Amino acid sequence: MGSTQEVINWDLENRDCIIKEISGGDDGGEETPQLASDILSTSFLRKRTNQERGCSGKFRQFLGNLRIVVLGTKLCVLIPAIPLAIFGQCYGFASPCIFTLSLLGLAPLAERVSFLTEQIAYSTGPTVGGLLNATCGNATELIIALFALNQRKILVLKYSLLGSILSNLLLVLGSSLFCGGLVNLKMEQTFDRKQADVNSLLLFLGLLCHVLPLMFENSIEALNHTDQSILWLSRTSSIFMLVAYFAYLFFQLRNHRQLCKSGEEGEDELSENDAIISFWSAFIWLITMTMAISVLSEYVVGTIEAASDTWKISVSFISLILLPIVGNAAEHAGSVIFAFKNKLDISLGVALGSATQISMFVVPMCVIVAWIMRIPMDLNFGLLETSCLGFSIILTAFTLQDGNSHYIKGVVLCLSYAVIAACFFFHRIPDGNLIQPEPV
Repeated sequence: MGSTQEVINWDLENRDCIIKEISGGDDGGEETPQLASDILSTSFLRKRTNQERGCSGKFRQFLGNLRIVVLGTKLCVLIPAIPLAIFGQCYGFASPCIFTLSLLGLAPLAERVSFLTEQIAYSTGPTVGGLLNATCGNATELIIALFALNQRKILVLKYSLLGSILSNLLLVLGSSLFCGGLVNLKMEQTFDRKQADVNSLLLFLGLLCHVLPLMFENSIEALNHTDQSILWLSRTSSIFMLVAYFAYLFFQLRNHRQLCKSGEEGEDELSENDAIISFWSAFIWLITMTMAISVLSEYVVGTIEAASDTWKISVSFISLILLPIVGNAAEHAGSVIFAFKNKLDISLGVALGSATQISMFVVPMCVIVAWIMRIPMDLNFGLLETSCLGFSIILTAFTLQDGNSHYIKGVVLCLSYAVIAACFFFHRIPDGNLIQPEPV
C-alpha cells in the first residue's frame, strides 16, 4: 500500500508556501509540488462570492424596505414636498411657500410613523407595543408643540393642541358616523359603549383641569400674584393628568384589555401574523421619519405668521383648523374607511383614543416641559377656547350614550366643527400676544 505525505516548504523569493505531496509506494516516492495560493484561491473566490451575494441581498432588502415604507401609502404623492421644503428653506424661498410645503410633507410622515410603530409592536409584544403606539400615536402634534414652546409661541401651541382634540372629536368621529351611516342604511350600526365611556371620563377630567384655571382667574382678580397662582395650579393639575393617563394605559394594557380593545373583528382587520419589515429596519426608519418631522415642524412654526399675513387668515384658524387636519389626514381617512366597513369600534378607538392622548398626555407634558424650561405656560386656554372644548366633549358624550349610530349624528358633529372653524376664522390674535416675552 502506498502512503502520502505532505512536506511544506517556504518559497522565500515568491513569498508563498509550497506544499509537496509525496506519494510513497513500491515504485518509490514521487513529489508533486503545489502552491498554497492555488489551493486557497478557490475558497477565497467562494467566500468573495458569498460576500457579494450578501451585499446584494442587503441592498435588495433595503430597496424592498424603501418601497414598503416610502411608497406603501397613497400619501406618497406628497413625499416630494419634504425635500422641496428643505431646499426652499436653504435657498430662501418665500415663507408661505415653505409653510405650505412643510405642511403637506407632514401628512405622509405622520402616517408612516404610525405604520412603523405598528411594525415594531410585532416584535415587542402586545403590552410594550400598545404602550409604544400610545406614545408615538400623536408624535407629530407633540413635536410641533415642542418647537412652538421652544420659540415661546404659547398661543400657537395651545391652539394646535386644542385643534387636534376638536378635530378628532367632531370632524373625524362625525365623518366616520356620517359615512358609515350612509353606506349601511339598511343595518343598525352599533359599538361598544364601554370603550367610549372610559375615554369620555378622561376627557371630562381634562376639561375640569382646563376650566379650573379659567374660573380661578376670574374669581381672584383683585388679589396679587394671580398669574403665579394660576401657573402653579396648572402645573399641579398637569401632574394629576399624567397620573390619570398612565393609570389608563395600565388599565388598558394589563387589567382590562378586553374592555378597551376594538373587538375580535377589528383585531383581525388591523393585525397580521408577521411583520412586513424587521424590527431594526422599522426602528431605523422610525428615527429617520421622526427627524424629518422635526425639521418640517420647525419650518411650520417659524413661518406661520408670514403665511397668516400673506393669506390674510388668522393664526388661530391656521393653528386650530389647518394644522390638525393636514397632520392627521391619514388617521382621519383610516377611521372613515373602518366606518364604511361597519367597524365603528375601530373608528371610535382612533378618534377618541387620539383625543384622549392629546388632552391627558400631550397637553400636560407640554406644561411640565415648559416648567423645566422656565416658560410660564398654564392650562388656561381662554374663555372662548375652553367653551368650545367643553361643548365638544359634552356633544360627543351625548352622541355616544346609546351605543348605536346613524348618519344624523355624524351630520351634527361635522356641522358643529364647521361652526367652530367659522368662529376662529374671524378670530384675530393681536401681534404682541403671539410670542411669550422673556422673563425679567
